[in-house]
Amino acid sequence: MGTVRSDIDIARDAKMQPIGEIAEKVGLPMDAIHAHGPWKAKVSLNHIDTLKSRPDGKLILVTAITPTPAGEGKTTTTVGLGDGMNSIGKKTMICVREPSLGPCFGMKGGAAGGGYAQVVPMEDINLHFTGDFHAIGAAHNLLSALIDNHIYWGNKLEIDTRRVAWRRVVDMNDRALREIVCSLGGVTNGFARETGFDITVASEVMAIFCLSTDLADLQRRLANIVVGYTRKREPIRASQLKGEGPMTVLLKDALMPNLVQTLENNPAFIHGGPFANIAHGCNSAIATKAALKMADYVITEAGFGADLGAEKFFDIKCRKAGLDPCATVVVATVRALKMHGGLGKSELATEDVGAVERGCVNLARHLENIAKFGVPTVVAINRFPTDTDAEIAAVRETAASFGAEAIEANHWADGSAGVQELAHAVAALADSGKSNFKPVYSDDMGLFEKIETICKELYGASEAIADKKVRDQLKGWEKQGHGHFPVCMAKTQYSFSTDPQLKGAPKGHAVPVREVRLSAGAEFIVAICGEIMTMPGLPRVPAADSIRIGENGEIEGLF
Repeated sequence: MGTVRSDIDIARDAKMQPIGEIAEKVGLPMDAIHAHGPWKAKVSLNHIDTLKSRPDGKLILVTAITPTPAGEGKTTTTVGLGDGMNSIGKKTMICVREPSLGPCFGMKGGAAGGGYAQVVPMEDINLHFTGDFHAIGAAHNLLSALIDNHIYWGNKLEIDTRRVAWRRVVDMNDRALREIVCSLGGVTNGFARETGFDITVASEVMAIFCLSTDLADLQRRLANIVVGYTRKREPIRASQLKGEGPMTVLLKDALMPNLVQTLENNPAFIHGGPFANIAHGCNSAIATKAALKMADYVITEAGFGADLGAEKFFDIKCRKAGLDPCATVVVATVRALKMHGGLGKSELATEDVGAVERGCVNLARHLENIAKFGVPTVVAINRFPTDTDAEIAAVRETAASFGAEAIEANHWADGSAGVQELAHAVAALADSGKSNFKPVYSDDMGLFEKIETICKELYGASEAIADKKVRDQLKGWEKQGHGHFPVCMAKTQYSFSTDPQLKGAPKGHAVPVREVRLSAGAEFIVAICGEIMTMPGLPRVPAADSIRIGENGEIEGLF
């Protein structure tokens, strides 16, 4: 057996094509792209506007079982499947999220795929890329500055400094900034108050950015952001601080989708990047809708397990952007299913069909849940060398019991050649007309009823619990005209419950809703459950410890 090559080594050996040639593959003329060097470009919003009369291609979602330390490979499968479908003659684009610097330098590492199923230039994508996240952070923090400046210069709007809801953001894991006091240092620095930081991917500006349909819609949504309240509990919006104009200016270039390529020189959009455990977990609607006009098939992914990413993709993104998905791919690994079956990470290399069968209750719950949205599913078994045929058979049996085919995928090792069977199956499912998509709850449900529906229908919970303050906030927002908003659940990604240690498919548990936040610009309500935090911390040994410039001038340790 040969030496296993690292992702970054494989990416560096890629024979990339000039970005203009990639653009030509989806009918983009040179005057429609704004190149950022030879390998990446932004696509003009004006050109995207000219595509509206074209018919849409078919939309395919890639999601996964509940994540474990053993790994699932959702982005890798998205990229590999896109290459596989192109290799069998299906004109296909992929749409994925941009990585956040927080996890890249924290625990997760890069997020551009892996092995021979990657998007490139990998190092650029995992670092500053085209500067979108910096623009989002700058726009968010400009509004923060406008709030404190308004208070300093007389506070004509009578903002109650105890009820400022708009925090600050930075695109790095930093637990020390979760709760802070700002404006210390005397009279010239303003009025001291408590506030804090979230990570940029949790910003409402990020959510707005990813749900906006064009610049005008972006500015409208930014204007509607509720930044705080008066002593009479009247909402203060960004428009009252004249924030939406300069924020839109900061975001106008960032809103153009980023075009790159896979290792096999197929076109890919990478644009936007809200986390799925604390935000809605999908790439931008602009990129997805543009891709649907350029390709016959579009493969996109949603973050973490299907209970988080897929639910929000269906209930928030598809609802708001008018998308009609045709098929879903659920990624599973034997290794991860063994962990759901009770094994530790050190026990995964030995055959244990019983553990796989026990762990398949997690896969079964996800398949059952996706069926509630009316979208047909195929299971992609991301195969590892230690997997045995008997273990693979156990996964196939579970999938078959829910009417889904389970197919091995070897894209990590073999690129498109290792995923052609899956590609044929996914294309056939997308073309079958079996999809009858519908969200799992209606717009006219009460806000807490929507939360309860997700908890009971998708998490297997017996109830959602919240104190009177939370329930009163939800009722107040309903009276203010926000009752039709969908809900965005902020919950641990590691379990159907709010306890990350509960693997498999727990049921009968309660989901505590600790806090709710109004995202009036993004047009959803965030329900923060359990101990989830919107500013992650770094692990004891962060990935940053190993990242450096080597003696040859190349980056080391990024992935």
